[in-house]
Amino acid sequence: MNETPHDMHGESGRVLDTVVIGGGQAGLAIAYHLAQQHRDLVILDARERVGDAWRLRWDSLRLFTPAKYDGLPGMPFPGDRLGFPTKDEQADYLETYAERFGLPVRAGVHVDRVRRAGDHFVVEAGARRWEAENVVLATGGHQAPRVPGFAGRLATSVLQVHSSDYRNPAQLRPGPVLVVGMGNSGAEIALDVSGTHATTIAGTPGGELPVRHGRAAARFVLPLVRFAGLHVLTLGTPIGRRVLPKLAGRAAPLIRTKVADLDAAGVVRVGRVVDVRDGLPVTAEGTPLEVANVIWCTGYRDDLAWVDLPVFDEGGTLVQHRGLVDPVPGLYVIGQDFMYAVTSATLPGLSRDATYLARRMRGRRTAPSTTGAATAATAATAANVRR
Repeated sequence: MNETPHDMHGESGRVLDTVVIGGGQAGLAIAYHLAQQHRDLVILDARERVGDAWRLRWDSLRLFTPAKYDGLPGMPFPGDRLGFPTKDEQADYLETYAERFGLPVRAGVHVDRVRRAGDHFVVEAGARRWEAENVVLATGGHQAPRVPGFAGRLATSVLQVHSSDYRNPAQLRPGPVLVVGMGNSGAEIALDVSGTHATTIAGTPGGELPVRHGRAAARFVLPLVRFAGLHVLTLGTPIGRRVLPKLAGRAAPLIRTKVADLDAAGVVRVGRVVDVRDGLPVTAEGTPLEVANVIWCTGYRDDLAWVDLPVFDEGGTLVQHRGLVDPVPGLYVIGQDFMYAVTSATLPGLSRDATYLARRMRGRRTAPSTTGAATAATAATAANVRR
């Protein structure tokens, strides 16, 4: 979905109701509800095409959730409800979603700064700027790749790639591969490369889904997991308030590719990689690993340095409650890990959070939308109902 420059839409000449920063699934979900409220809004996304956050991930990636849980408000995911979409199918769904509801995505816009000017916000992207009554931060919790500091001491002969840049084994050099990190990304990528390279994975899994992932799990087990994630492990329940802080920062359980699958594929498992010696990665046990490639499946860190507002605590964490940033009225956030529930960064969780957040934002309505997004969204919803 390619958009023309924003000034052709007249957005720089007026104060908008809402600017949504991030055009992925979280941004589209909240924008759908805001368009239903006839708001004058725009969605700014750094990527060149809607869905690229999925489209540009590794080739063999499939979603862990079945299609029946992968849709956004107003438009179910098409096809086999118990099937697990590929990353390209999910990307194309998001692109179709934005087009169907006429959501005003401005692609290729990298926001540099969000600040306050009088009674409204200013969003800056290079020489371009937007002014708005409200801003929604929808960039999600996966922003800046996290790599340990000692990675810079690996020998230049060792190819390094973060999981965000890994596509397939063809981009690797001949020779052994070390995958660092034994979460779901690490396990799946290790299995992916094991067919062409001798592969070692470093780390300890955070448990496993106790049943085999697939259609039977989608029918009988994953609905229970979804219910717990949406309604039990939340900040609205005593058990959720007790458990969520403990889960933050821990590796998620392995869902599809388990330890037994890695063992069967000949993947060697070692402990944590903690250092580099003579240009080679070294485990906690002091064992150097002779490898030609290292794939860092070490996660991401939030990067909100461009938010020039007093909304962070002493540890640099954004202060919010269920998406409302209380220190600065009119600023909202959606799609971050553990924002309200253990599922807040997933498709089922962010869809629920978007409905709640839009309801709380209703009181800050300004002029009716002139973007056409609200009209298109309403018409498309009516067409879906008729079908």
